[in-house]
This record gives sequence, C-alpha cells and structure tokens, in this order.
Amino acid sequence: MAILQPLIDIATICHAHGVRHVVISPGSRSAALTLAFARHQGFETHVCMDERSAGFIALGIAQQLNVPVVLICTSGSAAYNFAPAVTEAFFQQVPLVVLTADRPKEWTHQLDGQTIYQSEIYGKHVKRAFELSPDYQHADVVWAINRIANEAVNLAGTAPAGPVHINIPIREPFYPSESESFFSSGSVRQITRTNASPILDTETWHELLDEWDGSGKILIAGGQARFDKRLNDLLDRINEEWDIPVVADCISNLPGTGFIRNHDLFLSSKRHPDASPDLLITFGLSFISKDLKLFLRNNPPLKHWHIGLDTFLSDPTQSITRQIPVRPDYFFEMLYEKIDYQLFVQNSDPENSTDYAHKWQRAELEAADAKQKYLGNLTQLNDLTSLDKLFLYIKNDYQLHIANSMSIRYANVLTLPNTVSEVFANRGTSGIDGCVSTAIGAAKVNGKPTLLIVGDVAFLYDRNGLLINDLPENLKIVVLNNAGGNIFRMIDGPAGLPELETFFETRHSFSARRTCKDSGISYFDANNLQSLETTVQDFLNKDGISLLEIFTDPVENEKAWKGLRQLSKSSAFY
Repeated sequence: MAILQPLIDIATICHAHGVRHVVISPGSRSAALTLAFARHQGFETHVCMDERSAGFIALGIAQQLNVPVVLICTSGSAAYNFAPAVTEAFFQQVPLVVLTADRPKEWTHQLDGQTIYQSEIYGKHVKRAFELSPDYQHADVVWAINRIANEAVNLAGTAPAGPVHINIPIREPFYPSESESFFSSGSVRQITRTNASPILDTETWHELLDEWDGSGKILIAGGQARFDKRLNDLLDRINEEWDIPVVADCISNLPGTGFIRNHDLFLSSKRHPDASPDLLITFGLSFISKDLKLFLRNNPPLKHWHIGLDTFLSDPTQSITRQIPVRPDYFFEMLYEKIDYQLFVQNSDPENSTDYAHKWQRAELEAADAKQKYLGNLTQLNDLTSLDKLFLYIKNDYQLHIANSMSIRYANVLTLPNTVSEVFANRGTSGIDGCVSTAIGAAKVNGKPTLLIVGDVAFLYDRNGLLINDLPENLKIVVLNNAGGNIFRMIDGPAGLPELETFFETRHSFSARRTCKDSGISYFDANNLQSLETTVQDFLNKDGISLLEIFTDPVENEKAWKGLRQLSKSSAFY
C-alpha cells in the first residue's frame, strides 16, 4: 500500500486548502482515493451510487459554499457520467476538483473491463486537465503529484471558478490490508495562491466617464449571479437617484425595489429608432429572458460595457464594445463615487434621459398590473395558478431552486415573494439533468429552508439523487406534473407538429408518489384549484423533507401561458 502514499497525501493537501466536502460514487479502482478521504476524518463524505446525480450534488454543495468540492469515481463510463455536472459547473463557474480513477494506459483497448480513454475526458469543459503517473515510488512523481494537487485546488477556486480534472491511473494492488493505517507523509507541502483584486487605472476611468457623459439613454442589466447586498444597494441607489433602469431576471438575485422584473411581458423584438440605449452596462452570467436578448439584438446600444472577471468574451446581445475585467461591486461603487463627486463639483443634475427611464418604469407598472388582473381571473388549475398560489403562502425565508424548461420561465414572469432569500438555477447549460440533485446538495450545507420547483420530466430524469442516505430535512420539492415536456407546446416549431406528443412532449403516466415512498419523503398532491390552497399550507408546514405534486393539464397550461403573453404584448414597450 506504500506505493499509493501520494494519493493519501492528496486528501491532506485538499484539507489544507479548506476543502471539507467529498462526494463519492463507489467503485473498486478508486478504493485508494475513497479511503484516503474517508479515513482522513476531516471531510464530510456524501455517497451516491449514480455518478450523474453525484456530480450535481457536488455542484449544489460547491454552489453554496464557493469552495471546491471533491468528486471521486472509479474508472470507465463512471467518469463520463460526471460530464453533465462538470459542464454545468464550467459554464456556471462553480469550483469542483474531479478525481477519476483509471486503469494503466497499457491496458486501454485491450478488452479489459472499465477501461476507456479517460485523459482529458471532459474536453474544454474544465479549467485544466491533469493526469498522474502511476509510478508512485519515484521521487519526481511524488513531487509532481504534490504540485498538481495544490495547483488543481487553487485553480478551481480562482475567479472565475470552475471544475478541474485529475485523472489517476492506479495499478493493483490498491486495497490496504487490515493492519495498514493511513497517515500523511512528511513530504506534503501546501502551496497557497494569493488572490489579487483587479482595479481600473485613472486613465481608463476618464475614458469610461467620457463615454458615460456622452450617453443620454443608459440601461443596466444583470445576468445570473449570487446575491450581493453591496451590489444590490449600489444599483438601487443609481436607479433611484439617477433614474437609470436596472433590468433583473430572477436569477440575477437583485431584490432592489425599483428594478425592472416584468420585461418578459412587455419587451418586443421589433426595431424602433428610440428603443436602443446609448450605453448598456451588463454583468453576471446568462439571461433567462429571450425577449431581452432579442430586444437588445434588434435595438443594439451604441456602446456596451460588460463587467466581470470572465476569461471568455461572451456576447449574447451581439453588441459588446468594452470588456471590463473587474468585480461588479467594485465597478459600480467606484462609478457612483466618481459621478456623484463630479455632479457635486459641477453643482448639476445627471444628464441622462429621464424620459427613457420613465418609459421602462411605465411599461413595468402596466405589465405588473395586467399580470395580476389576468392571474386573478384564472379559475382553472394550471402551472401558473399553482405557482402563484404557492408563492402567496411562502412565509419562511426560503432559498429557491428552480429547474429548467417551463419552471424557470414561470418563475421569471411571476412575482416572487419577498421571503425568498436567493434564487438558483442550472443556467450554465440549461439542461434538465441534475436539477433535483443540485438542490439536494445545496440543502445539505446551506442551513436554510430550501424549496425546489421542478417539472415532472426533470424530476423523473434525476430521481436517483433521492436514493442517497440522509436526505436533507430542510428540503421541500414541488413537482409540476403535466405528464410530459410541456415546454414544447409553448415554443414555435414543435407545437404545431402531429408528432408533438410522441416525440417531443413524451407523454407519460408516472408520478412521484412511489419515489417518495422509497425515499421516505412525505407526499402531498393536488389536482384542483379548490383543494390546492389547503394542500399548499399543509405541505409548507410539514416538518422534514416533503414533496407536493400538482397535476395539471398541458392544454390548459398552454392556454394560460399564451394568454398571459398575448395580453401583455398587446401593449408592448415601444
């Protein structure tokens, strides 16, 4: 077992860097890795038999803690099953350290079990991929493993964060004898990386302020981001004092009082000569709102600054003119201070167009009013009325997790309760895989009441995450069961095809009841609007993990959704 000492030391190095959570999928080839972390006694280990679910559980934990989480699996296809979570972590900038056991390279393509091409298996979806030498007795290999382990953990957590992969070929024997103990060796060396916060020099600020002063119509839009009180308060002040509209999808986690939230209900993709901002400032990751992206593509700004530490130049609105690689909170604080001082010295008011801001604010108020009237007139149970009723009765301070497809679109249109502390969604790749497991991982470590809203297909696709031991008691799940992929009725293309139900919606008759029974989850259901109110309150008041399944009709959902969209679009912005 001494030849595997460097693998034991990987656990020591990870712990020294502050890693405390390890998600393990059982296997034989990975035994030395598993035991190194399990016997260390400094880690909380989470065991999940399904690597795909395990990857997303790790994602949910790292998403909350913003500290790397270690993933361990055996060789072969097990490593591939981490791929959906790894890609989501890459595009959502979540730190993971992925350790995949492997067979020695000489056995690849020799009809040996669980042996595939694992080097760089995740392609461009990791910040870096390493591979260890299996010659663990050589002094240079020991040194290299120590260096690589330090580099991997440091790199995973360096902004922009993301997954790092270490592929680890392991020769037999890899099981210790009963008499062997695990101890860190004397050669372990921790290499720390000092973080530096980039700032902008005086000359750059002069350029930015000149561009700002030359812009009458200014618009700020936030993409997916964690809640940042400092940033939110700064934008609230800019919005209120300078009359500059701030557009906020629900996943931007900007609860400011005057922000634009109903843009999905009033923005038009039509070109209009007065609609284009002179200056657009964006930050964060993806936008949920396709309407916002189309509006900005068809009414492009004269200048577009994107704020953030991204290493890629992402330009979903096809309009960026300046990439500013600093933290958004730093940028807006300095921007506010400099412009506020400038206005004070000049004894003047802001020169940006208040008419432009008032058009956004008026459209926001009209859309919000039309939405509430429309929802109030709906008398049938559907996805919209279900979530509207749910949000009405949420009284606790919930962290909200939302699955993709229609769930996140509903949430972005409806008014979220003030009690929701933060909103999470896997919008890195926007897949339905892993939504349940991510929420499980988050609830395991966030110490908060956690609510997941998920469609039936996404729930069924990821229910293996519920097979772990010690499900978090603070998790509640709402399943919108419309017996298929209802989104395909809502979007242009498949909705009018005769193959809609068979090849797109994939109609089914499954429910979550038996899954709840298998996993020891309290189960509630509702299939009419009259009983939903009582059921929702019983569900929310139930101690421990519980699930509410709401059965809705896809045709009624389509009617309600398209009716809301049509009502609002009839008074489209510009």
